[in-house]
Amino acid sequence: MGKSIKWLAGGVLCAAALGAQAQVNQVRVWAAACANCHGTDGRAEPGAISLAGQGKDDMLQKLLDFKAGKRPATIMHQLSKGYTDEQLAQIATYFAAQKK
Repeated sequence: MGKSIKWLAGGVLCAAALGAQAQVNQVRVWAAACANCHGTDGRAEPGAISLAGQGKDDMLQKLLDFKAGKRPATIMHQLSKGYTDEQLAQIATYFAAQKK
């Protein structure tokens, strides 16, 4: 492999890694919007619902139900409509990975 191809391959891998890190950072930004009600990283104060460590699939289904208006809520139905289904899945995955 020539030097230019090695540099190109290295640049592509570096760009992919930066893209993946940017996506992780974006999910953290989305999750931070939940902190007012659900605590930092989903660890809520007593009396509020903690999201940290909950099952990803169950959490995603709840979020989708809020978005579709199938689950009663005071504000979650409005908030969830601001995200795509894929973004909600990424948020659920983030909170599921957090320690309780």
